[in-house]
Amino acid sequence: MTDFAVDAGDLIQRVEAALEAALANGSDHDRLRQAMHYAVFNGGKRLRPLLVYASGIALGISPDKLDAPACAVELIHCYSLVHDDLPAMDDDDLRRGRPTTHLAFDEALAILAGDALQALAFELLASDQAHADQPAASIAMIRELTRACGASGMAGGQALDLEMEGELPERAAVEHMFRLKTGALIQASVMMPAVARNLPADQIDALREFAEAIGLAFQIRDDLLDIEGQTGVIGKTAGADLAHEKASWPVLFGSEQARMRIDELSQIARDCLTRINGNTGPLTWLADRLVQREY
Repeated sequence: MTDFAVDAGDLIQRVEAALEAALANGSDHDRLRQAMHYAVFNGGKRLRPLLVYASGIALGISPDKLDAPACAVELIHCYSLVHDDLPAMDDDDLRRGRPTTHLAFDEALAILAGDALQALAFELLASDQAHADQPAASIAMIRELTRACGASGMAGGQALDLEMEGELPERAAVEHMFRLKTGALIQASVMMPAVARNLPADQIDALREFAEAIGLAFQIRDDLLDIEGQTGVIGKTAGADLAHEKASWPVLFGSEQARMRIDELSQIARDCLTRINGNTGPLTWLADRLVQREY
């Protein structure tokens, strides 16, 4: 543990207060607003907002300058989970130990809640007063997040994931899908503070390589938890990937090999941080937490 373990708790409270404020004005429709709130405040670990703040710390950017991107990336993440859980996608009943949004409300409202959360994310970035005098920085962050959640990022990865069900893809194909489906949003979390500043190319590259490594390791760990974890601990139905014949890294290539790959990626991430000029302690702490978590 480092001192950031304490700071992380404060930053989680900070982003949750900002999310509450954003959602309070998120819709004039009471039930839609309730569904949006349910999807966002359901026990999430807020790892992506923490990555935003930790990246900012490494670059000398104070947290009060990063509330909008921290909220935006969490709203995109929450929207993606609502849509992923739908019967047409992964057809899940549990998310973080509670009924999924489409079961707590209904399918149509869940779809609309996800749509509204996505739109709200970009509204927050576009109206970010912390960068009101730096429109180029706001545009750069919007571009980063848009790429991460679009066809060349999260949505494209989800399409590949569905396409691979029941197949036996090569490792390179599975990891490519992981980099899009999960890694792209983790990478955006790290990179939004970076693209908002005029950093040297080598610093940008180091941060992006770090984020790519931990994003891939995160998803492999997620696959391991699906086959080794317990429903009551991981907060979702254990064995769901097997039931849906998903392209699961440990199922396809072995659990021990999965652990070795996680260790390899973790080392790559740590090596990348040595190339960054700044306080990378919080990023190191988060990278470890991402790949060692039990839920």
